[in-house]
Amino acid sequence: MRKINYSVLILFLFILAAGCSGKRSLKKEPIAATDKLAVPDTGYTGIKQYYSGNFLLKEVTFKNGIRQGETKTYYQGGQLYQTFWYENGLREDSAKWYYLEGQVFRSTPMKHDTIDGTQKQYYRNGRLKAKINFIKGLRSPIIEEYNQNGKLISDYPEIVFNINDSYNTSGKISINLGLSDKSKKVKFYCGEFTGGVFDTVKCKRIKSVNGKTFLDLRKSGTPQPDYIGIIAVFPTDFGNNYLAYKKIDLPYKDLK
Repeated sequence: MRKINYSVLILFLFILAAGCSGKRSLKKEPIAATDKLAVPDTGYTGIKQYYSGNFLLKEVTFKNGIRQGETKTYYQGGQLYQTFWYENGLREDSAKWYYLEGQVFRSTPMKHDTIDGTQKQYYRNGRLKAKINFIKGLRSPIIEEYNQNGKLISDYPEIVFNINDSYNTSGKISINLGLSDKSKKVKFYCGEFTGGVFDTVKCKRIKSVNGKTFLDLRKSGTPQPDYIGIIAVFPTDFGNNYLAYKKIDLPYKDLK
């Protein structure tokens, strides 16, 4: 009987020793796991190239997966077409477009991914072609265009109008609108330049056909402004949009 108890005791001590050994190995596991921890991947840093077949289309500079630095796009022949500068994923500084031969065609100021400032366009010989002003992404009416000899262009079309007055018979007037050169490529708006810019949200589009349109105003019985503002938007010979404005005085003070 004593022999059996002695054997059991030895077996118990062996199991206890093995258990203690197991506890020591568990204590080491967190240390081993900590040694294997890596900093999470925050994104690619470097320059990525994008192709269409064998043609290099674009090179984009990234920092931690976000556009940071210069981005370039290319013509199919490999010539530089555009350059943009990014800060934290937003376009800043000047965005530039290039002729095939490498000269700058257009330089556009960017602030927080929005056009803001004076855009400049150039001829191939480097002479200034146009200056167009933007304020926080919206066009201002300020524009200067120059011919190849450096002369400032000034002979732009104007808004022309005539009024059909039926106020005394039907209580309304009709204002017929067009451009002095009878151009058909024009859009008319009723409104003003707000804060020095043309904001289509604050101006009402007037539907036109072949460059002509009209505006009906009726007797309201309440005091109204004694004039109405008209803005015409049309392309210039240089392909830029010109913003013309006309203040039309109204013959009656209650038209709406």
